[in-house]
Amino acid sequence: MTLPSLYDWIGGADSLHELTKEFYQRVKTDDLLGPVFENMDEDHPSHVADFIGEVFGGPKLYSEKHGGHPGMIKHHLNRHLKEDQRRRWINLLLDSYTDLGLPNDPEFASAMIAYLEWGTRLAVVNSEPGAKVYENAPMPKWGWGETGGPYIPKQK
Repeated sequence: MTLPSLYDWIGGADSLHELTKEFYQRVKTDDLLGPVFENMDEDHPSHVADFIGEVFGGPKLYSEKHGGHPGMIKHHLNRHLKEDQRRRWINLLLDSYTDLGLPNDPEFASAMIAYLEWGTRLAVVNSEPGAKVYENAPMPKWGWGETGGPYIPKQK
């Protein structure tokens, strides 16, 4: 059996764009995150969907259009993000994910949450004074982790 990428498992570009669109609608009205994103470009949700899609094994759209991982890091420089904002970001994204009825199996959720924890912690670090962008930093690639992929129950 060939395992699908996380990108394919979530439903590809359509699902990711639906997720980020819903998520950033919630962000706009959130007391803690709204001010952080008050000047957000209308294409921001699409860019984030492309980034996550690439990380999850989809097309390299973010790298081709927006400078890959170094491009993403540049967006976080000197933003002074805090732990409570990081955690709210994850919670709102997971709420959006659940409400949209995207795959709820534990293996996928585990992989996605692991990436969100890693990525948001990195965003906080890169938002602090003195953070640097490494122009040759590779794009992160995320997979299924130690579980080896989706759980498929044995037929009895």
